[in-house]
Amino acid sequence: MDPPGGTVEHCTGAGGKAMAERSVLIVGDDEALRRSLAEHLSLFEGFEVAECDNGAEALAAAGRFDLLLLDAGLPDMDGRTLCRALRRSGQDMPIVMLTDGEADIDSPASDHVAKPFRLGALAARLRAQLRRHERGGDEAFAVGAYSFQPSARLLVHDASGARLRLTEKEAAILKCLRRADGAAVSRRLLLERVWGYHAEADTHTLETHVYRLRQKIEADPARPRLLLTEAGGYRLGP
Repeated sequence: MDPPGGTVEHCTGAGGKAMAERSVLIVGDDEALRRSLAEHLSLFEGFEVAECDNGAEALAAAGRFDLLLLDAGLPDMDGRTLCRALRRSGQDMPIVMLTDGEADIDSPASDHVAKPFRLGALAARLRAQLRRHERGGDEAFAVGAYSFQPSARLLVHDASGARLRLTEKEAAILKCLRRADGAAVSRRLLLERVWGYHAEADTHTLETHVYRLRQKIEADPARPRLLLTEAGGYRLGP
């Protein structure tokens, strides 16, 4: 099922407005529920909503959205399978799954909401997941000889205490790679998650930022051991 205003490949939000930062893709084969959620969530401030009715379309389009709202039952795959496929592909956005009962503890979804639910409460849960994801990265983590403090965009050298401030994009690259937990993240996905789907940035822009980041974190930038190049993308070394 196409989202309001166009197909999911060229999607716009409900009411035909272009997607904003807080873009939500509703995925489910229950058309009445899907359309009702799209209509009502679009009335809440801060959400732009699109929809599709199967897992294959959701998997192809997911990188363009900040959050997925997923019904557990789909015609081509179940919600857990879709979640796992999204995580394996490097997608790290919050995924909120609607269930008919208790949460599935084996699901990689970020949150589970049991039916029936109040729309206001659902909107609050979505906002909480978006806030958590934006912070997701507030906890310091090791990057080679440094401790990285994401919220401050600050690298602190473990031995000397030297402090090094990163740019917003450099910090976002590190956070995105960190969320992948050692898996490679494609250049396309990094561009979408760091610069935004509609940003006028290309792989040269990304490579320039990676080059500058390596100058800051690598002992020998010509032989990187922390920010590693993989086929089609990058990953953080151990």
